[in-house]
Amino acid sequence: MDYRKFNNYYVVRIDKGEEILEKIKEIALKENIKLAKVSALGATNDFTVGVFKTGEKKYYSNTFTGDHEIVSLTGTINTFNGEFYTHIHMSAGNDKGEVFGGHLNRAIVSATCEMIIVEIPGKVDRKFDEEVGLNLFEF
Repeated sequence: MDYRKFNNYYVVRIDKGEEILEKIKEIALKENIKLAKVSALGATNDFTVGVFKTGEKKYYSNTFTGDHEIVSLTGTINTFNGEFYTHIHMSAGNDKGEVFGGHLNRAIVSATCEMIIVEIPGKVDRKFDEEVGLNLFEF
């Protein structure tokens, strides 16, 4: 991984074999990012995404292997109880044009991942919401 900072923008290259969420965390902790928007594209050959079933308040995950293009990766960096937290969703398409996606649990880069992190001045923490079953923004 390598990156450059331009004002409140981070332009990031995540390399083959690296795990995307690990690299987001590495940058956020190193740069002390407390609130940011994340977006990216690239390629993966091994990723796990989940879907939250609201009635059960539980995530179900699916793992995909083989060549996939990351067609969308979007989310946030913020904090939960004052500590690093990220919430990322990703969609990736295969060679048939089928696209799979959901809440990102892990993704290994197969070629490259080009990411933009836009730091937002401020801080928004999260709090677990019993009714919904998720960690929601707390203002």
